[in-house]
Amino acid sequence: MSLFGAMNTAISGLNAQSAAFGNIGDNVANSQTTGFKRIDTNFEDYLTSSTKTNNVSGAVVARPDYVNTVEGSIKQTDKVLNLAISGQGFFSINRPVGDTPAGAPVFQTQGEYTREGDFALNKSGYLVNASGDYLNGWVANAKGVLDQTKTVPIQIGTSGYSPVPTSTADLAANLPASPDGSAIATQIPVVDSLGRSQTLNLSWSPTAGVSNSWDVTVSQGGAATPLGTATIAFGAAGNAAVPEGTAGSITSTSGTLTGSTFAVGGPATLGVTADFGNGAQAITLNFGHFGQADGLTQFAGTTYNLSSLTQNGVPPGSYNGVTMNPNGDVVVNYDNGQSRVLARVPIVTFANPDALQRDNGQAFLATHDSGAAQTKQAAANGAGSLVTSSLESSNVDIANEFTKLIVAQRAYTANTKMVTTAEEMLQVTIDMKR
Repeated sequence: MSLFGAMNTAISGLNAQSAAFGNIGDNVANSQTTGFKRIDTNFEDYLTSSTKTNNVSGAVVARPDYVNTVEGSIKQTDKVLNLAISGQGFFSINRPVGDTPAGAPVFQTQGEYTREGDFALNKSGYLVNASGDYLNGWVANAKGVLDQTKTVPIQIGTSGYSPVPTSTADLAANLPASPDGSAIATQIPVVDSLGRSQTLNLSWSPTAGVSNSWDVTVSQGGAATPLGTATIAFGAAGNAAVPEGTAGSITSTSGTLTGSTFAVGGPATLGVTADFGNGAQAITLNFGHFGQADGLTQFAGTTYNLSSLTQNGVPPGSYNGVTMNPNGDVVVNYDNGQSRVLARVPIVTFANPDALQRDNGQAFLATHDSGAAQTKQAAANGAGSLVTSSLESSNVDIANEFTKLIVAQRAYTANTKMVTTAEEMLQVTIDMKR
């Protein structure tokens, strides 16, 4: 019985070492595969019977040991959509199984997870990796608010950026307390409702017979008739409650201009209603706050000093590319200098990632033993951080694989020797009958 047991044990050893050879071969073949996770081999003894006086040889079985938590080296690339994860976690992906009659992709019902981050745009504008898997993320609505209740495949639209007409303009400047008599003018570039560039002209002059007070006349660029005139008084000339040199009152003296009501620390604004040929367009000129030196002031000097001038209008823009931010934001850029966040790439973690089921060497499925998928912000609550324009290499170490290969080869040879030796001993036993 021991001879047959030894032969059976040796044959199981051959099978186990063959499985180890397969794992080593898989690792070596994928040593340059992006995001590949190697498979080690564990050997388990199957015991048949063992007592104080008798031991019956059993068998050995090779079990795969998945190494999903060991990170491969991260290398920089020249592709802005490439992503790598430094630390724990996976990208959430969907694997397509076909298309609808309208051409939209249809995905398998169970989501998958990967570290293969060589993403690029496909013909439909979806972010996909080299394996054809679609990257999932939190998608933003028209106001830029992310929906973090679900992840869906990220699609990049190439439509243009709609114009935003100017509604506010912020002006910070110092009107001279001792003007030299030269004309003071301010041009404010604005955007009309069709996205065209327009101009509001502000002409400043000291109020006749009143100290620390200025008249400002507002007109549209090229228009002969002003939109109106307002008076801005500083310090006690405007209101005794404010420090000298700061705005104390804004009052309209002609036209449709509207000054804001005084309140200490309240906004000092001048409302303007313009018409650039597309109907009335309300624009608020923001001069800071009453009683504060954060906008329009009148301090010592002889010349006008403009500190800053901004407005919130945006001309139309065309699609100019897409980039990734380290926080996972997918940002579309336009040729008018604007950008828009379309989605954010989260990171998915598991309690036991080594128990994920391999769909291939780069994509995995969640299992009961791996625990449920937990979708998180990058670099938050144990999730790794994102590295842009980078890829994670395979975590296979060729030198270690060759070492394991030598050991497996020797073990396989030893098991074949056991089989031939057992066969020779059986033959000797048979020959005893002659």
